[in-house]
Amino acid sequence: MERTTFKDFKLSEEIRKALYYLGYEKPTKVQKAVIPEAMNRKDLIVKSQTGSGKTAAFAIPICELTDWLMNKPQALILTPTRELAIQVQEDFTNIGRLKRIKAVAVYGKQPIAIQKIELKQKTHVVIGTPGRVADLIERGDLVLDQIQFLILDEADEMLAMGFLTQVEGILNQLPKDRVTMLFSATMSDEIKKLALNHMRQIEEIEIQSDVVTVEETKHYKIHVSEEEKDTLLKAITVMESPDSCMIFCQTQERVEELFYLLKKQGYPCNRIHGGMEQQDRMKAMNSFKRGEFRYLIATNVAARGIDVESVSLVINYDIPHEKEGYVHRTGRTGRAGQEGRAITFVTKAQESYLKELEKFIGFEIPIMEKPTKEQILERQNEFEIKLKAKPVLKQSKSVRLDRQITKLRFNGGKNKKLRATNFVGVISNIEGVSAEDIGIITVLDSLTYVEILHGKGPKVLEAMKTLTIGGRQLKVTVAKDK
Repeated sequence: MERTTFKDFKLSEEIRKALYYLGYEKPTKVQKAVIPEAMNRKDLIVKSQTGSGKTAAFAIPICELTDWLMNKPQALILTPTRELAIQVQEDFTNIGRLKRIKAVAVYGKQPIAIQKIELKQKTHVVIGTPGRVADLIERGDLVLDQIQFLILDEADEMLAMGFLTQVEGILNQLPKDRVTMLFSATMSDEIKKLALNHMRQIEEIEIQSDVVTVEETKHYKIHVSEEEKDTLLKAITVMESPDSCMIFCQTQERVEELFYLLKKQGYPCNRIHGGMEQQDRMKAMNSFKRGEFRYLIATNVAARGIDVESVSLVINYDIPHEKEGYVHRTGRTGRAGQEGRAITFVTKAQESYLKELEKFIGFEIPIMEKPTKEQILERQNEFEIKLKAKPVLKQSKSVRLDRQITKLRFNGGKNKKLRATNFVGVISNIEGVSAEDIGIITVLDSLTYVEILHGKGPKVLEAMKTLTIGGRQLKVTVAKDK
């Protein structure tokens, strides 16, 4: 049966509603292929381009099949980078919001104590980088005995980053009776060997494409000397005048140099690289996604895990050392059916490597001529007007879903011996409110956050001003964060 809408899948009302509010209209090719097989608990190897909607392809069935009543994690998703772990957690939280699915992201460079507290709460899905996941398992903070689903996301990058030993160690500790799904934009012999060692009755799904890059992206190369790059970058941005642009460099130092150069020239820009504090990286990423600035200069750390709906231009200021890196960098544009452009600077010393790269991606990248002074001058005024224009901020794709949910903040938690059941018992007894209207509850030491679903937040907020929890009157307000 040809599935043309999400209603054609056997999904609960809660998942279908969430997808509607999130703006998921029609399933992508990979979602059409994966969701039915995943719902039937099949082991899968999926080869699909970046930007094809693969996260939702595994998040939808996992959220559907997760047992809310169970306190221990039922799904483990391994990702190569912190940014991707956070992105996947966000997708799980949004898709599973009305089913009250709690997803937690764990990764390095964040205090492990914070993650341990999160894992002590009712947690259904854990998303993390192999190093931190392995650490939490060894400490006994991540319990694996109820894991029913394992996802290896961006498997090619995970192995390229040297995580094979850690991934193997984690796989060996998981229950044997589980569903394993492996997703990758490219499929090496090493990945296939990993799959054969740890999966049963594997079904392979390959989303056919003539090339391994995103079809909606137009690719170009420009021959340039190292000394000319800065001047050329300015010329290209003037000619292209992108609404949103990612500029990739090979090193942290190069990112910093380029960031300060563009900043000095009045470009609304920021940067991301592995040498930055995680909170600064997240702040920069979220600001870029909201459209607060147009230009993001980054190392490969941003090649995966940034799901921005309309990056119109990707510039490879430095050509990536790994061929797969080209696929993932340029995959930041041309997403969700929108047209994108990718321009790569190539020096004379890199021409032989470029031929290998072109063989890998399956086509010769067309040459773009350097803009002439006359062409640049003609576009300069228009470019500068756009550069100085006030940014138009983008709405988060979860904004419609958020309108249905009110997050309440209570000034009491574990230090007052309160548990989630205390809140459920009182709130579900409010007239016109049931347990199904209560979403994710997070009990901290001195605070508790409770999500109220189905637009019933104002009713609960008003009622809780006079009701007690565990015999105590708690101050209750609407939480500022969603």
